[in-house]
Amino acid sequence: MGITFWKVLFVHFTVISGFSCCSRNDVNSEWNPNIPAIAKYFTTKGRYEEVNPYLIEDILAVNRSILQPPSAQCRQIHLTAIIRHGTRYPTSKNVKKMQKLYELVKSSASGEESWLREIQSQWTMWYTEDMDGRLVQKGVSDHKHLAVRLSKLFPSLISEEKLRGGFIQFITSSKHRCVNSTLSFKAGLTELWAITDKEFDHSVNDALMRFFDQCTRFVEEVDNNPSALSEMDKFKQGPEMRRVQQKIADRLNVSYKDITDDMAEAAFYLCAYEFAIKTVNSPWCRLFDEVDAQVMEYANDLKQFWKRGYGYDINSKSSCILFHDVFTRLDKAADASKSGQQVTEAVTVQIGHAETLLPLLTLLGFSKDSDVLRSTNYATQTKRSFRTSHMLPYAANLVLVLYDCGGGDLRLQPLLNEKPVTFPGLTDQRASIPLYEDVKELYRELLQGCDFETECQLFKSPAEV
Repeated sequence: MGITFWKVLFVHFTVISGFSCCSRNDVNSEWNPNIPAIAKYFTTKGRYEEVNPYLIEDILAVNRSILQPPSAQCRQIHLTAIIRHGTRYPTSKNVKKMQKLYELVKSSASGEESWLREIQSQWTMWYTEDMDGRLVQKGVSDHKHLAVRLSKLFPSLISEEKLRGGFIQFITSSKHRCVNSTLSFKAGLTELWAITDKEFDHSVNDALMRFFDQCTRFVEEVDNNPSALSEMDKFKQGPEMRRVQQKIADRLNVSYKDITDDMAEAAFYLCAYEFAIKTVNSPWCRLFDEVDAQVMEYANDLKQFWKRGYGYDINSKSSCILFHDVFTRLDKAADASKSGQQVTEAVTVQIGHAETLLPLLTLLGFSKDSDVLRSTNYATQTKRSFRTSHMLPYAANLVLVLYDCGGGDLRLQPLLNEKPVTFPGLTDQRASIPLYEDVKELYRELLQGCDFETECQLFKSPAEV
């Protein structure tokens, strides 16, 4: 698939048990000049390490303390992981915007700042349109490392024996960056266990991993509807974004009219891509301070909220097919375990896109705020839960782990980006690993309905939440 896999000569693991939430790495940009001060605001273009800063020191570190089943009798019987692809190149559309900005800076910007001189005399526009979202080497590493970490967290499920025995299934979107991420995840396991005598298949299933393309109502009412993102458009024309554009124009000593919202976005993306792909603190990052970055983050969050999140009901309902697939697998594992039979599909690894993961997270009710994100309430949304910088970095993942604790006591633990989360509405002391039946009761209406074909028919206007 166009990827050359590097061989791991040796691997070591760090198991973290109860590390501090406020460690030195939580303010990593202050300690490491190679990390942009605004890196934690890079939304869907951010590194996974910014979500879990302890990985900066040891990319294979795991935190076993997050796994706390209610009793020692509990055993893990099934794991489903829905994972975003790894770090990628910008799309051809974004490359064109970057090229336009680069030409403006080269021809018209002036000043004595060292970062500006670096852009004009040393930095070259190395992004090309044919890169078009392809996986980069960092993206290969993202999934290799994630595979190793998950194998350490769940050694009874993600094991050499289970892999060789066909108990681990791999499903991917047809997009090259997802297929190559799947190959990378598998390579992480085969290199870990030095497996050279066997290859392991994966299946391509766009009905599950690219459901958004096949949901007619979503495509017509949201994806192809210019007015669906009116809140984002209004914010881009509002006072917060205008101040960011003016500051960029001042820093470059160019006319304000030259710095459109597209230009500001291109500069922000250049900073983000340079860091995500090459791990460098690019001179492009000097065009933004923290306040600017927060505005840029909110603009992107508005886009994701209204296009994939809570903005319209069909955004989440487009993922009904994936929702039912997940619970069908969980039910099969639960039924097999209760009847004393072997669970034949111990692990399912499904690799797709941010557009795959966010609608499902929304359908499940994660990261939902009391107020709707709008162009006019930026100032009151600084503490919002819906932040794609936290939810959807490259290699973002939702992991659901099913436990059998004996006597019919089945439990389900959700992890988002290797951190425990709580199913909305389940708030008792065991909420982090609730009874599986309680989870099914929570989502009873969706389990009894949420029919993909019915929801995706064109028959009604988008309904705002």
